[in-house]
Amino acid sequence: MSSGGFLVLEYKVMESKLGNLDRFWLRVILKGVLFFTGFNIFFAIYDFDYGKFSVYNHLFPGRFRLPYSDQPAESYNVTITNLDAMFASHLIAGSPKAPNEYRVLLIGDSATWGYLLPPDQTLAAHLNQANLRTPDNKAVVFYNLGYPVMSLLKDALILDRGLTYQPDLVLWLVTLESFPMEKQLFSPLLEKNPREVIRLIEKLSLSQTIPPPQLPPTTFWQRSLFGQRKALADWIRFQIYGFLWTATGVDHHIPEQIPEKQVDLSDEQNYYSQEPPNLRHDQLAFEVINATIRISAPTPIILINEPMFISSGLNSEIRYNFYYPRWAYDQYRELLVKFCQYQSLTCWDIWNLISPEEFTNTAIHMTSQGTPKLRNGSPML
Repeated sequence: MSSGGFLVLEYKVMESKLGNLDRFWLRVILKGVLFFTGFNIFFAIYDFDYGKFSVYNHLFPGRFRLPYSDQPAESYNVTITNLDAMFASHLIAGSPKAPNEYRVLLIGDSATWGYLLPPDQTLAAHLNQANLRTPDNKAVVFYNLGYPVMSLLKDALILDRGLTYQPDLVLWLVTLESFPMEKQLFSPLLEKNPREVIRLIEKLSLSQTIPPPQLPPTTFWQRSLFGQRKALADWIRFQIYGFLWTATGVDHHIPEQIPEKQVDLSDEQNYYSQEPPNLRHDQLAFEVINATIRISAPTPIILINEPMFISSGLNSEIRYNFYYPRWAYDQYRELLVKFCQYQSLTCWDIWNLISPEEFTNTAIHMTSQGTPKLRNGSPML
């Protein structure tokens, strides 16, 4: 055969191989598209809850507080609002309650969570460091279920989940800013969980007091894997951060320069829609606490009016701090005492326990030196 014939034959062989290769990759791409489409359909039809699966409490230890971060890359943490995923990552989900454990849940706002504090300097951490025991020699173990944003309904949502872990006692830290009716649904955690919020409002029989949120219609596409890609990506990143969190113990970025709390205040005296001199009881969400106590029974709840910064700067004779005109906060404390007496509820009013210099960027966030004073100077021990 001539050299030209060999070249023609070789060309045909190569053409055949390339054709087979093209068909191979075509089949790979087609299978990938079919798999992706099928997985999206499965995800949308069965409303697959990926949040129940977690590397925490399995491959890595459980975290000491619920996931929240405004700087994920520096804190090895992510703000996720899937309640299943939040609790699956927490230490409380790690193992069943031990027979010799007296379990105490702490719920509240960002001060309870420990904003601008490392995980071993939060209130729950300091209480655990005290190694308390009950009269019958059970170890008292405190679990931090605080979460940023001040809303009693947000606290009730978290506590409703926390009750499934068999607590013996609940310490509920509150402040006036958690009480206004217009604040109750004002939380990203509530906004992202409308079905859970509607269920909770019905469970608490609060639909006449707090109108349930409208349940937005969801399309098949929104329920699919692609439609939930942002939340799923955050969840995956949160699992991956388990390596770095376990190695460093860092779950919250604390900047070197912390903004100062506001000392000089405005002369504004209105508190939300209310004007002096009278603070209306019906504009405050005491009923949320009352209903939560009812569904929590027989687990007792101790209500704690948390410490706050008291300014001595400009207009401090009018306002205690950025949040509160004096008239509103003073009347709130009077209403709180009456509520606790009427409900036969144990309440600790420790609003002025911590000195002003022990607050950081807001009127409720305490320093790492101030937080243990809260433990040592209150009825908690």
